[in-house]
Amino acid sequence: MNVFKDLRNKIVAQLEEMAVSGEIPAGLDFSRVSAEPPRDSSHGDISTNAAMVLAKPAAMKPRDLAALLAARLERLDVVNSVDIAGPGFINLRLEEKLWLEQIGTILKAGLAYGNSDMGQGERVNVEYVSANPTGPLTVGHARGAIVGDALASLLAKVGYDVCREYYINDAGNQVNVLAGSAYLRYREALGEDIGEIPAGFYPGEYLIDVGKALVARDGDKWLGKEESAWLPEVRKFAIAQLIDLIKTDLAALGVVMDLYSSERELVEAGGVEEVAKFLKEHNLVYTGVLEPPKGKTPDDWEPRPQTLFRSTDFGDDVDRPIQKSDGSWTYFAGDMAYHLDKYRRGFKTMINVWGADHGGYIKRMQAAVTALTEGQGSLDVKVCQLVNLLRDGEMVRMSKRSGNFVTLRDVIDEVGKDVVRFIMLTRKNDASLDFDLVKVLEQSRDNPVFYVQYAHARACSVLKNAKLEIPALDLTQETLAELDCSLLNSEGELALVRKLCEWPRLLESAGEAHEPHRIAFYLYELAGELHGLWTKGKDDASLRFILVDNPALTEARMALVKATALVIASGLDVFGIEPVEEMR
Repeated sequence: MNVFKDLRNKIVAQLEEMAVSGEIPAGLDFSRVSAEPPRDSSHGDISTNAAMVLAKPAAMKPRDLAALLAARLERLDVVNSVDIAGPGFINLRLEEKLWLEQIGTILKAGLAYGNSDMGQGERVNVEYVSANPTGPLTVGHARGAIVGDALASLLAKVGYDVCREYYINDAGNQVNVLAGSAYLRYREALGEDIGEIPAGFYPGEYLIDVGKALVARDGDKWLGKEESAWLPEVRKFAIAQLIDLIKTDLAALGVVMDLYSSERELVEAGGVEEVAKFLKEHNLVYTGVLEPPKGKTPDDWEPRPQTLFRSTDFGDDVDRPIQKSDGSWTYFAGDMAYHLDKYRRGFKTMINVWGADHGGYIKRMQAAVTALTEGQGSLDVKVCQLVNLLRDGEMVRMSKRSGNFVTLRDVIDEVGKDVVRFIMLTRKNDASLDFDLVKVLEQSRDNPVFYVQYAHARACSVLKNAKLEIPALDLTQETLAELDCSLLNSEGELALVRKLCEWPRLLESAGEAHEPHRIAFYLYELAGELHGLWTKGKDDASLRFILVDNPALTEARMALVKATALVIASGLDVFGIEPVEEMR
């Protein structure tokens, strides 16, 4: 049960009755009416903005409308008291019984508590990572991989049909450079002294294995051949090798894609020509010359007539070239083809997770999606800012294996995938993040992954000790779910229950905003409530979780502890993290 959604429905029902009785005008839009926890918990359990958002369209003063609505709300069975605050906010306190009943609801639902049908099975495509297949994944790629993966899990939990997709950029010049670099390592594997890797080639040692693998497959077949002969085959082989490496690195991070799409296959199938045809048929392209851009000149600008997409008709700053004067297609044209392909595969809603260097590309792609789907599709882009990798405050700059960057696998091997996943979600994606290899392993409240995992482990320990100290207790989840928890009446216990009840609302709001980091914040706050309650028991014996001389109250507290463990585990599951039962 979503307590906040249920109360909002009750508020709207009262407003509808007020419209029927003539207290407020008929036909008002109630979609902006909310019911949420107040910023200051001392103000009440739930606050609604109903009077604030309806006053103007109702031609009433906010406090006058609030007074009418408050009089009705205080008659509801679940409401204990109502207070009008400030210019017209309504704060409500609910009956304690309502909150305590939710413990049983959580225990019966288990890890599914908070699951929602908000998405109504709508198909959503989440594309993330999509790194060029030219080397192992970096720490920077890790953030996008984790944000995208957690977002996909979050959307699935609130009722969307999600496809996780990786777009392989295997049609640009970078894969020709990869082929040349792999060919050097191939010659090296055959015994040739290749000297220093030339500038412009990929120097990483990971290509040594690619060269050896090519020798194992083809022997010296390509040695001494013209570039035109070996390039296509070496390119295809190297891309396949690097994609396997990327898949292995993603698996180590706990990321498994539903689909890998190839840019080269899309282009060879005529995808770009289809886009050009569509745009011409809809009068969305013309031949023109763009003004030189301010600042750094992009690769796709040239002072000659080009085929331009009317992207300014769809909110972009300037029209964008899709075909150069020499007849070749721009990268943008290929990306347009890819997004049209996604739409034709049934995805009206598309979410892309990009790196910080792609921020300037957002408007044109959103314009393209609007145009190509004739307004039926939407594209949300989540830009992940840089990750600063530190070791005890000092910058970590490179890895021998990669040549000039730190690989994702290096970090996973040092601190573990669960730590990497959680820490990457402790900041909003568009804010830079410091990842300190020493601090993320500290056992302190300042380390959020430890603090949350410790809360789950502490809950498991309390349940285990309760059974040891009072063997007669039945602490199975099924039995605890049927308990009358009315014995729980301390301020800390009720605060913990209220925090647990925020979970379904938090999931829906985070899913709607496409912001999985909200879960990290919530889990940290929930862990704080549990740790705080445990600490109070050290100072006041009556508040201890386990009271040998009061089995009934102990049992009720075990129900609360178990419910807390389940919600923490549910949140960690969205993050792809295994909850621990004991800390080492």
